[in-house]
Amino acid sequence: MDLNTLWFILIAVLYIGFFVLEGFDFGVGMLLPFLGKDDTQRRVIINTIGPHWDANEVWLLTAGGATFAAFPQWYATLFSGFYLPLFLLLVALILRGVAFEFRSKDDNPTWRAIWDWSIFVGSLLPALLLGVAFANLVKGVPIDGQMQYVGGFFNLLNPYALIAGVTTICVFLFHGSIFLQMKASGEVHDRAQTLSRRLWLPATALQLLLMIATYIFTAILERLGLNPGVIPVTGVAAMLASGYFVRRAQPGWAFALTSMSIAFALVTMFLIMFPDVMISSLDPAWSLTIYNAASSEYTLRTMTIVTLIFLPFVLAYQAWSYWVFRQRVSGKPEGLTY
Repeated sequence: MDLNTLWFILIAVLYIGFFVLEGFDFGVGMLLPFLGKDDTQRRVIINTIGPHWDANEVWLLTAGGATFAAFPQWYATLFSGFYLPLFLLLVALILRGVAFEFRSKDDNPTWRAIWDWSIFVGSLLPALLLGVAFANLVKGVPIDGQMQYVGGFFNLLNPYALIAGVTTICVFLFHGSIFLQMKASGEVHDRAQTLSRRLWLPATALQLLLMIATYIFTAILERLGLNPGVIPVTGVAAMLASGYFVRRAQPGWAFALTSMSIAFALVTMFLIMFPDVMISSLDPAWSLTIYNAASSEYTLRTMTIVTLIFLPFVLAYQAWSYWVFRQRVSGKPEGLTY
C-alpha cells in the first residue's frame, strides 16, 4: 500500500467516524422539539449529547484538514464547487453550537424555544447537506480538464442526491432515537423507544431505495460489479437486524447495528470512488484521483508520522469521555446543566 492509498483510507475513516458519532448527535437534535414536552425533558435530551457533540464535530474538521494537506487539489475543487452547500453547512453548525450555549442564559420560555428550534434546524440541515454532498461525490460531478467544477448549485440537487439526503435524515433520526434509549430515563426514554420502533421501517426502506438508486445513477456496476461484496450487503443486513433488537428493547445491540450500517454505507461509497476522489461526469479522464490530486510524497510521509504519534491520544481521550459520561441522564436538578 502506498501513502496515497493510505491517506485515502484514513480520510475515509475520519468521515465514517463523523457520520457514526455525529449521526446520533444530529438525530437527537432533530428530535429535541418533539420528544421533549417541557423544559426539563428538553434539558435531559440535550444533556445526553452535551458532553460529546463538540468533540464529534472535530472528526469533520480533521477530515477537512487532512484532505487539504494530503489531497490539496481535491480540497480546492470540492470546496470551490460545493461552496454554497458547504457554507450553509457551516452556518448550520455555528447556529447549533451557539444554541447549545445560549439556551440556558435566560429562563424565558420563548427564548428557550427559539434556541431549541435552532438546534433542530442546525441538526436537520447538515444531515441533508452531507447526504447530498457524498451522493454527488459517488455519482460524479461536472469537472473539466483543469480539475475545476463547472456545474452550478442545482446540478447538486439531482434525484440521487436528494434520495441520499432524505435517507441520511431518516437514518440519523433512527440512530438518535436509539441513543436516547440508552442515555435517557423516564418519559424521554419511553417516547424514544416508541419512536424508534416507528422509524425502523422508513429508515430501512430508504436505505434499500438508496442502494437500488446507486445501481441506477452511479458506476457501481463497473467498479464493484453486480455483486457489490460483503460490506454493502452487511450494511443493509445490519439495518434490517436492528429492528429485531429495537422491538426487544435492547438498544445497545440496536445502536451497534445502526452504527455498523452507517459505517458500511460510507465504506461502500469510498469503494465506488476509489481510486478517484472526485469523479468527473464529463470525461472519466478528467477525474481527480489519489495520485493527480495528492501532495508530495514528503508531505504524505511527514503527515503519516505525525498521525501515528498523536492519533492514539485523541482516540483514547474521546473513548475516556464516553466512559466518564456513560450514566443515564435523569430529570433531577443536579443533572441539568443546559
